[in-house]
Amino acid sequence: MIHRRQTLALLAASAFFPLAARAQPTFDHGYAAWDALLKKHVRWLADGKQSRVGYAGFLADRAALATVLEALSAVPQATFDGWSRPQQMAFLINAYNAFTVELILTKYPDLKSIKDLGSFIQAPWKKKFFRLLGQERHLDWIEHEQLRPRYQEPRVHAAVNCASIGCPALRDEAFTAAKLEAQLEDGMRRFLGDRTRNRVVGGRLEVSSIFKWFREDFEAGHQGFTRVEDVFARYAEQLSDQPAEQARLRARSLPVSHLDYDWSLNDAGR
Repeated sequence: MIHRRQTLALLAASAFFPLAARAQPTFDHGYAAWDALLKKHVRWLADGKQSRVGYAGFLADRAALATVLEALSAVPQATFDGWSRPQQMAFLINAYNAFTVELILTKYPDLKSIKDLGSFIQAPWKKKFFRLLGQERHLDWIEHEQLRPRYQEPRVHAAVNCASIGCPALRDEAFTAAKLEAQLEDGMRRFLGDRTRNRVVGGRLEVSSIFKWFREDFEAGHQGFTRVEDVFARYAEQLSDQPAEQARLRARSLPVSHLDYDWSLNDAGR
């Protein structure tokens, strides 16, 4: 009788645990499905500094995108809290970029800018249109309530993409914990090497308004940066091909001005 009870208990346990395992699927930290969509629908321009997004292609693959978004939304806060810092950052960056694409698709092709999705009373980044870590969220929550204050990594500004020409490029690959450092650094180098958004002209450094809007992020001590000019000194070779200008950048002696931001949609079809 005892053996029969033990056998029944083991059968019950073996029936329960597979169900529990199916209820908590292993999250793909390689982001294979999102990576495949990016490789298919994002292309670098000839200079290798800017990219364009095939929103028409994403629209055709919207079911595949929905699967990616569902996987992101299914992650519980407790699971996220148990991940490493690079895993958390990669997750949040990918979520920001993927949900931004979805936001554009809600009106594409009938828009010229992500700003067309906002109103006088609410910016598009304040719209709560998705779930993440168990609650309804908006894009600003990811960037300004999570990525910026929690991780204090200013290079994230060259990783999240606001679907605009003026924004640092959307990569044609997913962010992953294993490659995060290299991806963040590559993003900054490409962005600061883009002469349409950051350049030395007539003895003056003209840079993206990102360095005005988020100046405090670049002056918070990351990599020893205490002034935004320290960032420009670090990336002098990206900002100019001229040794004399590079020397002035490293000496932090060039006056700085900020360029107007181009909010036009970064659409490959235009």
